[in-house]
Amino acid sequence: MASKTAIISSFIEAAPPGEVAFERGCGEDIKTLVGDDLQSYEPAFKKYHEEQYTAVDVPGGSGKVLLSKYNSLGSNRYFDPTSGKSFAVSFPSLKTSDAESHSPLTSNTDLIQSLQIAFSKSTTEHFPSSTIGVFPTGSDIAILIVANKYSPQNFWNGRWRSTYILSDSCKLSGTIKVDVHYYEDGNVRMQTEKDVSGVGGSGGAEAVVREIAKAENKFQEELNRGFVTMAEGSFKGLRRQLPVTRQRVEWEKIGGYRLGQDIGGGRSK
Repeated sequence: MASKTAIISSFIEAAPPGEVAFERGCGEDIKTLVGDDLQSYEPAFKKYHEEQYTAVDVPGGSGKVLLSKYNSLGSNRYFDPTSGKSFAVSFPSLKTSDAESHSPLTSNTDLIQSLQIAFSKSTTEHFPSSTIGVFPTGSDIAILIVANKYSPQNFWNGRWRSTYILSDSCKLSGTIKVDVHYYEDGNVRMQTEKDVSGVGGSGGAEAVVREIAKAENKFQEELNRGFVTMAEGSFKGLRRQLPVTRQRVEWEKIGGYRLGQDIGGGRSK
């Protein structure tokens, strides 16, 4: 049988978008389960925030940077190529501190800066708000896009995450993930993803932005068509269009119906 730590850690790592924070969503439940023993669950919180590309403030800076395995330096330290700083992160509070100068060892510095600028401009056309991360990973470049939309007052939250690797041979490959949780009088969660491969990435930063925008627009269109198909087909199959009497209920007269006689067609005794 799994230990309490393992069970709660899996709960943390699987939390829906925007709901791991202690002040909302399942974060309140996590706080109840964890109590004062936060230290034991630091690895779970770290894994969650790295996989979900959580954005944090750069100490002493004016912008945000994503937490991910691509810009992790180990020992809870991360770097931001834009500001040229590394910093420490405390989990689960996500407080940042201890900023230092940091220059990653890469020959792609100029391209990384160009990609960061190009994506910062283009994503405003596709997302209400988003955060971009462009990091060196060996001889390749990792491009991360995350857009969150939280509406707890309407009982739903959602997240779009994209991960692309631009190889040193200028080939793009990656994955798009969408996670939406709806929890009014129920608990419905949609998690879907699409692999992107065989995409050309030559021609500089602007060409890379165009190829990624094309791939993501195509995926968005596929999602839209899927929702229409479900609404017109699958969801309709979950219930009868008419009651068993094959007659529509006149809801404005529902208060005057005599159950079994008027609705069911039976005779009163």
